[in-house]
Amino acid sequence: MLVVGLTGGIASGKSVVSRYLHELGAHIIDADQIAREIVYPHSPALQEIIRHFGKDLVNEDGSLKRKELGRMIFRDPEKRNILNRIMHPRIDAQITLELEQCRSQKDLPLIVIDAALLLETGLARLVDEIWLVDVPEELQIKRLRERDGLTEEEARRRLQAQMPLAEKRKYADRIIDNSGQLEETRKQIEKLWKLVVEVVQKS
Repeated sequence: MLVVGLTGGIASGKSVVSRYLHELGAHIIDADQIAREIVYPHSPALQEIIRHFGKDLVNEDGSLKRKELGRMIFRDPEKRNILNRIMHPRIDAQITLELEQCRSQKDLPLIVIDAALLLETGLARLVDEIWLVDVPEELQIKRLRERDGLTEEEARRRLQAQMPLAEKRKYADRIIDNSGQLEETRKQIEKLWKLVVEVVQKS
């Protein structure tokens, strides 16, 4: 059984790669999904967010206004650090727990920890290999603006809040180029699966 950390910058297309790996049979542990789950209404994490950032970030149904929180923290590094201190230990604990549960399932060919901040938060300690979804910075900005309706300044600010892809490449065992057509990305994933996963299964 191989544990892969899948990472990349914002709007690099990591979710697409994760979906392809899932279709091939990988079990995905999604850090973004866990981050959404731990701020459910009245949860300890959400209560702590409210204490630091105010009740205005909560909808009438008790759910978090994620986009508003995102705009706030990307404008203010100090607030972003506070949010990270609230969220990251909880995300780390849940990922570690789910990974241990997966290890008991001997028939899983590949476990993927899908985390944009894999390197920044120390989650890389849990994996056997790091796979990086790589795209040029200008393409990241274009996709981010189209996806989230951001100005160029807002998009660049969000990129600057993460470790640059150029730095992440230094840690990557495999690099997946997602700057072309989706079919080209899929072919890279299928090749990686044969090269890495099927070899592990036979060993």
